[in-house]
Amino acid sequence: MAYDGKVMRAALEQFQADKQRRSSQFLERQRRIFRQVPELQEIDRELRGTMSQIIASALQRGTDPLPAIRVIRDSNLDLQRRRAELLAKHGYPVDALEEKAYCELCNDSGYRGGGLCICLQEYYNRAQIAELSQMLDLGTQSFDTFSFAWYSERVSPELGISPRKLMENNFDICRDYAYEFGPRSDNLLLSGDPGLGKTFLSACIARVVSENGFSVVYDTASTIFSRFEAAKFRRDDDTAPDEDVARYENCDLLILDDLGTEMTTTFVQSALYQLINGRLMAGKKTIISTNLNPEEIGRRYSPQVRSRLEGEYRILPFFGEDIRKLKRG
Repeated sequence: MAYDGKVMRAALEQFQADKQRRSSQFLERQRRIFRQVPELQEIDRELRGTMSQIIASALQRGTDPLPAIRVIRDSNLDLQRRRAELLAKHGYPVDALEEKAYCELCNDSGYRGGGLCICLQEYYNRAQIAELSQMLDLGTQSFDTFSFAWYSERVSPELGISPRKLMENNFDICRDYAYEFGPRSDNLLLSGDPGLGKTFLSACIARVVSENGFSVVYDTASTIFSRFEAAKFRRDDDTAPDEDVARYENCDLLILDDLGTEMTTTFVQSALYQLINGRLMAGKKTIISTNLNPEEIGRRYSPQVRSRLEGEYRILPFFGEDIRKLKRG
C-alpha cells in the first residue's frame, strides 16, 4: 500500500498537534492538583528524583534501566500509597497524575511492527478525505445518496437498453469496485456525455477506497498535465522528484477526471501515454472519466493510448439526458 507524501505530512502534523495538546492538558491538570494539594507535589518531586538517580546509575553502567524502575516502584510504595490516599480524599482517580498514552498499542509513537499504527492510519485516512474534499463533494456524494430517478426507463433502439438499466449496471460495478478494491482490481474508463453521473460515481469510489486505507489522488486532466509540464520545464537546480508528479504516478488509485477538456498538445499526448503505461507497469489502478469514446480518444491522443485503454481498462458507457440540466429545469 502506497502512502501519499503530501497527505502523510498533513496527518503527521495533526497527529503531533493532538499529542502536544493532550500533554498540555495533562500538565495543566497536574498543576491544578498541585495547587490544591501541595503535599502531592512534594511526593511527586521525591518519586521523580529517586527515579532519575537510579536510571542514571543504570545507564552509566550500561545496564537495562527497567529493573531499576521496578526497584523504585517497590521501594517507594509508602509514597505511592500516600499519593493515592490524597488523590482519593480530594475526589481524584488514583492515576490522575499519570500521563497515559492515548494509544496503548504504539505508546503514541504512531508506528508499530515496522509500519503505521492504526492510530496514525486513522489520521492519514482523515487527512486524505480532507484532501479529496477540496475537489469532490464527499459530504453528499456517496453510494447511499445516489438516485436513479433522473434516468429514463425508455429503451434506446440503438443500444437495446434504457439509461436507467445501464446506470444500475454501472452503479453496481462501481460500488463493488470500491468495496473490493485491491491489487487485482480493474482499471475503469467512464465514458459518456456530460452530466450523466461519471464524476459522482468517481467521488463515491474515492470516498470508500480512501476510507479503507488506500492512497487516492483525484484531479482533472488539465491540472495533471499542467503539473507534468511544469515539472518537465522547471529551470531551477532542484533535482529531487516533483511531488505532484510522484503522487499521480505512485498512488494506489488515481482518478483522472474530464479527459479531453484540456488543450491537447504533443506534450499532453506523450504525458498521457507515459502516465497510463507507467501505472499499468507498476500495477497501480486508474479510473479515467471522459466525454470521449475510445475511438475519439485514439484520434485525439494516439492509437497506443486507445490500445492500452481497450486492452487494460473496463469500459463503462454512459448515455441519457444531462442530469444537471434536468435539475435546473
